[in-house]
Amino acid sequence: MEEKSDLVAIGKLLDEHAYQREKKHIQIDGTIAVDFLGKEGTIHEIKKSRSIETAGIYQLKYYLYYLKKRGIENIKGEIDYPQLKQKLKIELTEADIKEIESIIREITVIVKGKIPPPAKKTKICKDCSYYELCYI
Repeated sequence: MEEKSDLVAIGKLLDEHAYQREKKHIQIDGTIAVDFLGKEGTIHEIKKSRSIETAGIYQLKYYLYYLKKRGIENIKGEIDYPQLKQKLKIELTEADIKEIESIIREITVIVKGKIPPPAKKTKICKDCSYYELCYI
């Protein structure tokens, strides 16, 4: 579905041209894919805008959580917005860990259910590359 999305195409172009000196798309355990690793143990995610910033923050916090659970400590995260020339530093707190574990439990319940919960349409749905999966 993402192949048909103009927004995904823009994101791919941004990814190709931003941070060209960095080794990108670091696959870890076949489970997470970090955009690139920076200096001093910082993992980076590249985003084109802040339109769904909360989702990007949770994505990065999950990566930090995932690595911590595998014994990798003292890693920080950074969301890079090259078009905006801005960066957002992200750290994983104990409160974040509890929240992530709660979210994982909720996801497990949904996955084990016989039918998915009803879709909740939000303002970002219309631009999502998975719109057809939820609503058509």
